[in-house]
Amino acid sequence: MKNILKKILNKKKTKKEAKKKIKAVKKVAKAKKIIKIKKVKKVKKEIIKKKIIKDQKKKDKVEVKSDPLRIPKNNEQKPEIKKVKKQETEKKIFKIKDYVVYPKHGVGQITETKKINIGGIDVETYILKFEKDKANGMVPVNKQSHLRPLATINQINKCVSILKSKPKIKRSMWSRRAQEYEAKISSGKIYDLAEVVRDLNKGDDIMIDQSYSERQLFEKAYERLLTEFQIVMGSNLEDAQKKLDKALKRNLEKQIQKAEEKIVSEEVNNSEVVE
Repeated sequence: MKNILKKILNKKKTKKEAKKKIKAVKKVAKAKKIIKIKKVKKVKKEIIKKKIIKDQKKKDKVEVKSDPLRIPKNNEQKPEIKKVKKQETEKKIFKIKDYVVYPKHGVGQITETKKINIGGIDVETYILKFEKDKANGMVPVNKQSHLRPLATINQINKCVSILKSKPKIKRSMWSRRAQEYEAKISSGKIYDLAEVVRDLNKGDDIMIDQSYSERQLFEKAYERLLTEFQIVMGSNLEDAQKKLDKALKRNLEKQIQKAEEKIVSEEVNNSEVVE
């Protein structure tokens, strides 16, 4: 009986101990949960605080921008001062009073250099005067590679030999040839201009087999070439035109007639002096 009672008592003790252990484990788990919840709450509070600070900063910025005359406090951020951007510096190739060729408009003279603000950027430009069109143009200094200096005397002489040579007319449709001629004129290259004038030249028979568009292209190229000839040769327009027309065999009858009239008038003057 004693042994049985002992066993029963021992069982009761073990059960009590087990219950105590379970209670202790539950308490620890509960404590951990509470700690976790507190930590989460703390993190949430910090995030909310940061958000509030950010929103406040944004408001302060907006206020500073909207009221620039107001003196900012130490806590407020100062407005940014934007500097005016400048064009990249590039050495000027051309000088004032220089004649240059601008491909799309022909020969022009640089009258001055000027700083112009374009889209918040200070751009240094050449001001060009096109005498024939009675117009002015602007070319930025950093785009001066589009301009070319006037041709030399040797280049003018080569142009004359191109004008004297036989025309090279392709057997393609006029629309395609017109595009090629237009591209040559717009290139601004003096030899290309000479080729266009040579190929579209009809000599003294101007009105025969020449459409309106052909005539327009011819005149455009002829006038640009003539202007450059005049300035490079340092002569008047009439002399430059004579040189061009002689190479193209244009208006020869008129030129011969004028020359004969000049000789006759000189002979008459000489005879009057002798008498």
